[in-house]
Amino acid sequence: MSFTLDLDRYFSRIGYTGPRTPTLDVLRELHRLHAYTIPFENLDPLTGRRVLLDPASIEGKLVGRRRGGYCFEQNGLFARVLMQLGFRITPLIARVLWGRAPDAVTARTHMLVRIDLDDGPWIADVGFGVVTLTEPLRLIAGQTQQTSHEALRVVDAPNGAFDLELHSGDAWMKIYRFELQRAEWIDYETANWYTSTFPESLFVTQLVVCRVQPHGRLTLFNNRFTERSKDGHGSERMLGSARELTMCLRDAFGLDPDDIDVESIYARVSDLAPGV
Repeated sequence: MSFTLDLDRYFSRIGYTGPRTPTLDVLRELHRLHAYTIPFENLDPLTGRRVLLDPASIEGKLVGRRRGGYCFEQNGLFARVLMQLGFRITPLIARVLWGRAPDAVTARTHMLVRIDLDDGPWIADVGFGVVTLTEPLRLIAGQTQQTSHEALRVVDAPNGAFDLELHSGDAWMKIYRFELQRAEWIDYETANWYTSTFPESLFVTQLVVCRVQPHGRLTLFNNRFTERSKDGHGSERMLGSARELTMCLRDAFGLDPDDIDVESIYARVSDLAPGV
Protein backbone atom coordinates (compact mmCIF):
# COMPACT_ATOMS: atom_id res chain seq x y z
CA MET A 1 0.00 0.00 0.00
CA SER A 2 3.02 2.29 -0.45
CA PHE A 3 1.74 3.61 -3.78
CA THR A 4 0.79 7.28 -3.68
CA LEU A 5 -2.16 8.26 -5.83
CA ASP A 6 -2.09 11.61 -7.61
CA LEU A 7 -5.05 13.19 -5.85
CA ASP A 8 -4.96 16.31 -8.01
CA ARG A 9 -5.46 14.21 -11.16
CA TYR A 10 -8.22 12.18 -9.54
CA PHE A 11 -10.06 15.25 -8.29
CA SER A 12 -9.76 16.82 -11.74
CA ARG A 13 -11.15 13.62 -13.26
CA ILE A 14 -14.31 13.70 -11.14
CA GLY A 15 -14.62 17.49 -10.88
CA TYR A 16 -14.05 17.77 -7.13
CA THR A 17 -12.85 21.11 -5.75
CA GLY A 18 -13.74 20.82 -2.07
CA PRO A 19 -11.76 20.29 1.14
CA ARG A 20 -9.44 17.34 1.66
CA THR A 21 -10.49 16.33 5.14
CA PRO A 22 -11.86 12.95 6.36
CA THR A 23 -15.43 14.08 7.05
CA LEU A 24 -18.85 12.72 6.13
CA ASP A 25 -19.56 15.68 3.84
CA VAL A 26 -16.35 15.04 1.89
CA LEU A 27 -17.09 11.31 1.70
CA ARG A 28 -20.58 11.98 0.35
CA GLU A 29 -19.40 14.44 -2.29
CA LEU A 30 -16.54 12.24 -3.48
CA HIS A 31 -18.86 9.24 -3.68
CA ARG A 32 -21.45 11.19 -5.66
CA LEU A 33 -18.99 12.66 -8.14
CA HIS A 34 -17.13 9.40 -8.68
CA ALA A 35 -20.38 7.54 -9.39
CA TYR A 36 -21.54 10.26 -11.79
CA THR A 37 -18.24 10.53 -13.66
CA ILE A 38 -16.42 7.20 -13.96
CA PRO A 39 -18.57 4.59 -15.74
CA PHE A 40 -18.85 0.95 -14.81
CA GLU A 41 -17.64 -1.15 -17.75
CA ASN A 42 -16.19 -4.55 -18.64
CA LEU A 43 -14.61 -3.81 -22.01
CA ASP A 44 -11.27 -5.37 -21.07
CA PRO A 45 -12.45 -8.81 -19.89
CA LEU A 46 -14.93 -8.95 -22.77
CA THR A 47 -12.10 -8.54 -25.28
CA GLY A 48 -9.66 -10.82 -23.47
CA ARG A 49 -7.47 -8.06 -22.03
CA ARG A 50 -6.16 -8.72 -18.55
CA VAL A 51 -7.70 -6.67 -15.74
CA LEU A 52 -4.78 -5.40 -13.66
CA LEU A 53 -5.41 -4.47 -10.03
CA ASP A 54 -2.10 -2.93 -9.03
CA PRO A 55 -2.72 0.71 -8.02
CA ALA A 56 -0.64 2.23 -10.81
CA SER A 57 -2.58 0.31 -13.46
CA ILE A 58 -5.93 1.26 -11.95
CA GLU A 59 -4.98 4.94 -11.76
CA GLY A 60 -3.57 4.86 -15.29
CA LYS A 61 -6.75 3.34 -16.69
CA LEU A 62 -9.54 5.11 -14.78
CA VAL A 63 -7.84 8.46 -14.31
CA GLY A 64 -5.12 8.78 -16.95
CA ARG A 65 -6.91 7.11 -19.88
CA ARG A 66 -10.36 8.18 -18.65
CA ARG A 67 -11.74 4.67 -18.86
CA GLY A 68 -14.12 2.96 -16.49
CA GLY A 69 -13.90 -0.41 -14.83
CA TYR A 70 -15.70 -2.84 -12.58
CA CYS A 71 -15.85 -3.18 -8.80
CA PHE A 72 -12.25 -4.12 -8.00
CA GLU A 73 -10.96 -1.21 -10.07
CA GLN A 74 -13.60 1.33 -9.04
CA ASN A 75 -13.64 0.60 -5.32
CA GLY A 76 -9.91 -0.11 -5.31
CA LEU A 77 -9.30 3.41 -6.60
CA PHE A 78 -11.87 4.95 -4.26
CA ALA A 79 -10.44 3.15 -1.22
CA ARG A 80 -6.94 4.50 -1.91
CA VAL A 81 -8.29 8.02 -2.30
CA LEU A 82 -10.03 7.75 1.07
CA MET A 83 -6.93 6.34 2.76
CA GLN A 84 -4.75 9.17 1.49
CA LEU A 85 -7.28 11.66 2.84
CA GLY A 86 -7.06 10.08 6.29
CA PHE A 87 -10.29 8.07 6.39
CA ARG A 88 -10.27 4.86 8.42
CA ILE A 89 -11.31 2.21 5.94
CA THR A 90 -11.73 -1.56 5.85
CA PRO A 91 -11.92 -3.33 2.47
CA LEU A 92 -14.74 -5.90 2.37
CA ILE A 93 -15.83 -8.59 -0.07
CA ALA A 94 -19.39 -9.68 -0.88
CA ARG A 95 -21.43 -12.44 -2.50
CA VAL A 96 -23.57 -10.99 -5.31
CA LEU A 97 -27.29 -11.85 -4.98
CA TRP A 98 -28.69 -9.41 -7.55
CA GLY A 99 -30.83 -11.30 -10.07
CA ARG A 100 -30.33 -14.62 -8.27
CA ALA A 101 -32.73 -17.01 -6.57
CA PRO A 102 -33.33 -16.21 -2.88
CA ASP A 103 -31.48 -19.36 -1.80
CA ALA A 104 -28.57 -18.98 -4.23
CA VAL A 105 -25.05 -19.51 -2.89
CA THR A 106 -22.55 -17.43 -4.82
CA ALA A 107 -18.82 -16.83 -4.64
CA ARG A 108 -17.28 -13.76 -3.05
CA THR A 109 -16.72 -11.63 -6.14
CA HIS A 110 -17.61 -8.04 -5.22
CA MET A 111 -15.61 -5.35 -3.45
CA LEU A 112 -17.05 -2.68 -1.18
CA VAL A 113 -15.51 -0.44 1.47
CA ARG A 114 -16.31 0.19 5.14
CA ILE A 115 -15.50 3.63 6.51
CA ASP A 116 -15.43 4.35 10.25
CA LEU A 117 -16.36 7.92 11.11
CA ASP A 118 -16.88 9.50 14.51
CA ASP A 119 -20.63 8.85 14.28
CA GLY A 120 -20.20 5.17 13.42
CA PRO A 121 -19.51 2.86 10.46
CA TRP A 122 -20.57 3.48 6.86
CA ILE A 123 -20.26 1.53 3.61
CA ALA A 124 -19.29 2.93 0.21
CA ASP A 125 -19.64 1.26 -3.17
CA VAL A 126 -18.94 3.09 -6.43
CA GLY A 127 -18.77 -0.08 -8.53
CA PHE A 128 -21.97 -2.14 -8.73
CA GLY A 129 -23.08 -1.38 -12.26
CA VAL A 130 -26.83 -1.08 -12.66
CA VAL A 131 -27.42 -0.12 -9.02
CA THR A 132 -24.15 1.53 -8.04
CA LEU A 133 -24.71 3.52 -4.85
CA THR A 134 -24.90 7.28 -5.32
CA GLU A 135 -23.86 7.97 -1.74
CA PRO A 136 -22.50 6.07 1.28
CA LEU A 137 -24.88 4.22 3.59
CA ARG A 138 -24.85 3.86 7.35
CA LEU A 139 -23.86 0.37 8.40
CA ILE A 140 -26.88 -0.14 10.60
CA ALA A 141 -29.35 -2.99 10.20
CA GLY A 142 -33.05 -2.48 9.53
CA GLN A 143 -33.06 1.22 8.72
CA THR A 144 -34.40 2.35 5.33
CA GLN A 145 -32.03 4.91 3.83
CA GLN A 146 -33.25 7.15 1.04
CA THR A 147 -30.51 8.13 -1.39
CA SER A 148 -30.75 10.52 -4.32
CA HIS A 149 -31.87 7.68 -6.60
CA GLU A 150 -33.24 4.78 -4.53
CA ALA A 151 -34.24 3.59 -1.09
CA LEU A 152 -31.89 0.96 0.33
CA ARG A 153 -31.36 -0.85 3.58
CA VAL A 154 -28.87 -3.12 5.30
CA VAL A 155 -30.45 -6.14 7.01
CA ASP A 156 -29.13 -8.91 9.20
CA ALA A 157 -28.27 -12.17 7.42
CA PRO A 158 -27.27 -15.62 8.73
CA ASN A 159 -23.97 -16.20 10.51
CA GLY A 160 -23.38 -12.57 11.38
CA ALA A 161 -23.46 -11.34 7.79
CA PHE A 162 -25.44 -8.44 6.32
CA ASP A 163 -27.51 -8.12 3.14
CA LEU A 164 -27.77 -4.92 1.16
CA GLU A 165 -31.25 -4.54 -0.33
CA LEU A 166 -32.91 -2.11 -2.74
CA HIS A 167 -36.59 -1.16 -2.62
CA SER A 168 -38.31 -1.74 -5.96
CA GLY A 169 -42.07 -1.46 -6.32
CA ASP A 170 -43.55 -3.28 -3.34
CA ALA A 171 -40.56 -5.51 -2.68
CA TRP A 172 -37.03 -5.47 -1.36
CA MET A 173 -34.47 -6.94 -3.77
CA LYS A 174 -31.19 -8.33 -2.47
CA ILE A 175 -28.03 -6.83 -3.99
CA TYR A 176 -25.29 -8.68 -2.12
CA ARG A 177 -24.28 -10.30 1.18
CA PHE A 178 -21.17 -9.23 3.06
CA GLU A 179 -19.35 -9.86 6.31
CA LEU A 180 -17.25 -7.44 8.34
CA GLN A 181 -14.00 -9.39 8.19
CA ARG A 182 -11.30 -7.39 6.43
CA ALA A 183 -10.54 -8.61 2.91
CA GLU A 184 -6.91 -8.79 1.84
CA TRP A 185 -5.82 -7.69 -1.62
CA ILE A 186 -5.08 -11.29 -2.63
CA ASP A 187 -8.80 -12.00 -2.08
CA TYR A 188 -9.60 -9.46 -4.78
CA GLU A 189 -6.89 -10.76 -7.09
CA THR A 190 -8.39 -14.24 -6.87
CA ALA A 191 -11.96 -13.00 -7.37
CA ASN A 192 -10.85 -10.75 -10.22
CA TRP A 193 -9.16 -13.67 -12.00
CA TYR A 194 -12.37 -15.70 -11.76
CA THR A 195 -14.62 -12.81 -12.80
CA SER A 196 -12.49 -11.78 -15.77
CA THR A 197 -11.49 -15.21 -17.14
CA PHE A 198 -14.13 -17.82 -16.23
CA PRO A 199 -15.77 -18.74 -19.57
CA GLU A 200 -19.30 -18.40 -18.18
CA SER A 201 -18.71 -15.12 -16.34
CA LEU A 202 -21.12 -12.33 -17.25
CA PHE A 203 -18.19 -10.00 -17.79
CA VAL A 204 -16.51 -12.37 -20.24
CA THR A 205 -19.64 -13.09 -22.28
CA GLN A 206 -21.74 -9.89 -22.25
CA LEU A 207 -21.12 -6.16 -22.66
CA VAL A 208 -22.13 -4.16 -19.59
CA VAL A 209 -21.64 -0.39 -19.33
CA CYS A 210 -23.43 1.73 -16.71
CA ARG A 211 -23.35 5.31 -15.54
CA VAL A 212 -25.26 7.25 -12.91
CA GLN A 213 -26.59 10.69 -13.80
CA PRO A 214 -28.39 13.23 -11.62
CA HIS A 215 -31.69 12.45 -13.35
CA GLY A 216 -31.35 8.67 -13.49
CA ARG A 217 -29.21 5.89 -14.91
CA LEU A 218 -27.76 4.91 -18.29
CA THR A 219 -27.18 1.24 -19.12
CA LEU A 220 -25.73 -0.51 -22.15
CA PHE A 221 -26.25 -4.27 -22.18
CA ASN A 222 -24.79 -5.78 -25.34
CA ASN A 223 -26.28 -3.51 -28.03
CA ARG A 224 -29.32 -2.30 -26.09
CA PHE A 225 -28.99 1.21 -24.64
CA THR A 226 -31.41 2.21 -21.88
CA GLU A 227 -32.05 5.57 -20.23
CA ARG A 228 -34.08 5.35 -17.03
CA SER A 229 -35.17 8.25 -14.84
CA LYS A 230 -35.31 8.18 -11.06
CA ASP A 231 -39.09 7.78 -11.16
CA GLY A 232 -38.75 4.53 -13.11
CA HIS A 233 -39.71 5.81 -16.55
CA GLY A 234 -37.31 5.07 -19.35
CA SER A 235 -36.57 4.55 -23.00
CA GLU A 236 -34.40 2.13 -24.90
CA ARG A 237 -32.98 1.65 -28.37
CA MET A 238 -30.92 -0.93 -30.16
CA LEU A 239 -27.54 0.10 -31.53
CA GLY A 240 -27.40 -0.97 -35.15
CA SER A 241 -23.73 -0.54 -36.04
CA ALA A 242 -20.22 -0.24 -34.66
CA ARG A 243 -20.43 3.49 -35.39
CA GLU A 244 -23.52 3.82 -33.17
CA LEU A 245 -21.75 1.87 -30.44
CA THR A 246 -18.75 4.19 -30.72
CA MET A 247 -20.97 7.26 -30.39
CA CYS A 248 -22.84 5.76 -27.43
CA LEU A 249 -19.66 4.90 -25.54
CA ARG A 250 -18.28 8.37 -26.18
CA ASP A 251 -21.35 10.57 -25.77
CA ALA A 252 -23.35 8.72 -23.10
CA PHE A 253 -20.54 7.21 -21.04
CA GLY A 254 -17.60 9.54 -21.69
CA LEU A 255 -15.29 6.75 -22.88
CA ASP A 256 -12.50 7.32 -25.41
CA PRO A 257 -13.17 5.06 -28.42
CA ASP A 258 -9.48 5.20 -29.37
CA ASP A 259 -8.73 3.00 -26.35
CA ILE A 260 -11.39 0.42 -27.29
CA ASP A 261 -11.66 -2.14 -30.11
CA VAL A 262 -15.23 -1.15 -30.93
CA GLU A 263 -15.44 -3.09 -34.19
CA SER A 264 -14.70 -6.46 -32.58
CA ILE A 265 -16.95 -5.70 -29.60
CA TYR A 266 -19.90 -4.84 -31.83
CA ALA A 267 -19.37 -7.92 -33.99
CA ARG A 268 -19.55 -10.00 -30.84
CA VAL A 269 -22.48 -8.41 -29.01
CA SER A 270 -24.72 -7.83 -32.04
CA ASP A 271 -25.33 -11.59 -32.18
CA LEU A 272 -26.22 -11.82 -28.49
CA ALA A 273 -29.57 -11.37 -26.81
CA PRO A 274 -30.00 -7.78 -25.61
CA GLY A 275 -30.38 -8.85 -22.01
CA VAL A 276 -32.85 -7.87 -19.36
